[in-house]
Amino acid sequence: MKSVSISGSPRENVGKRDAKQQRYNGLVPCVLYGGENQYQFVVEKGQLKDLIYTPEVKYAIVNIDGKEIPATLQATQYHAITDELLHVDFLEIIEGKPITIGIPIRITGTSPGVLRGGKLVKKVRKLKIKGELQNIPEFISVDISGLDIDNTIKVNELHIDNITFVENPNAVVAAVLSTRNVENTAEEKA
Repeated sequence: MKSVSISGSPRENVGKRDAKQQRYNGLVPCVLYGGENQYQFVVEKGQLKDLIYTPEVKYAIVNIDGKEIPATLQATQYHAITDELLHVDFLEIIEGKPITIGIPIRITGTSPGVLRGGKLVKKVRKLKIKGELQNIPEFISVDISGLDIDNTIKVNELHIDNITFVENPNAVVAAVLSTRNVENTAEEKA
């Protein structure tokens, strides 16, 4: 999994008035928790762009007063009307302790059902998995080369070493559905 470096400055005052002033100055209030200490800090908006506004999943290396702490993005808060980023929560990654994170799926292969006129439907964009940081992939590969019309791939059919899926094992990830074209072709042959 890729990482993004973020440089933060500790917040001296904590509260609504201070947070509002920090946002006015182009900074985003953040909190990092999950380890021995909790850190309240601010980050320039531009530093968060590569972490939040991307289809890839990345973890952050947060630098606060010279101390580098690996962390995952836990939550983001936006203004209801302007969509301005208001607050970011980070969860510290502790070595040897598994983390839970949503990883994007990537469809690979060519489905015989699609070649015969079926429609490929991706039911999910991301799947939640649990594992140690070094074992977490950048994406989950879903091979559809065995899917015919009206077939599906479920979560329990996917396997990644040293990773546990935190989703419903019977949840459908991808399916090839029948279309009118396929139905008309089948009727003509009969």
